[in-house]
Amino acid sequence: MFEYAGAAGRNRPQRIWDALHDNPSAVLLAVQLSAVLLYPFTTSGGLGRTFVSILGLAVLVLAVAAVRRTPATTWIAWVLGVPVFVLTIAEAVAPGNGTIELTSAIAHSCFYFFTGISLLRYMFADIWVSRDELFATAACFTVLAWAWAYTHDVVQLLWPGSYVSAWHDGALSWNELLFLSFTTLTNTGLSDISVGAEANQARAVLMLQMMMGIFYVGLVVARLLGLTMIKFRR
Repeated sequence: MFEYAGAAGRNRPQRIWDALHDNPSAVLLAVQLSAVLLYPFTTSGGLGRTFVSILGLAVLVLAVAAVRRTPATTWIAWVLGVPVFVLTIAEAVAPGNGTIELTSAIAHSCFYFFTGISLLRYMFADIWVSRDELFATAACFTVLAWAWAYTHDVVQLLWPGSYVSAWHDGALSWNELLFLSFTTLTNTGLSDISVGAEANQARAVLMLQMMMGIFYVGLVVARLLGLTMIKFRR
């Protein structure tokens, strides 16, 4: 009995690794949600912000790993992902550089949109709903929220004053951009952020994001729910 218990203990790390390897979408979702919860406790500098930046890099690695499991071409993920790593480091080395910030926001937006589309293809690849595909439903939603947040960052860098906060002047912080993205994608409208008087570009981007949010619930969630019900009926 003790020998069996010892063998089980030695095999436990392997089982944990196998579970993480078989469910990359769950890991990606956990890291994304952890970033949402940890970011408000950081400041504009210091160890906290550095930790969040490292966590963001880990998210990108996990996103690439998740994309590798989809029918999407792997090399496209690396072509988009490598510049994101470089630009993330460049932003930390040279903060306040407008060119680097704009290029980084565009690269992040493209990479996250590509990852979201790849996760959608992964979920729609068959008619069987696996455990990881259920996690992918939520992970894909957070990835799309990140993609639109970076898109809003691009908009406010190209057209200053596109978004107006009720509490301060100037550009929105990353936490505010992510909050704006989540409220728009879920169509809740519970936001203290408004659009500038002449910000027609921002309005166009927000309308596209609202449409995506509705179609995501109507197509992705409804499809997976229907396939899950068919599975239990069988």
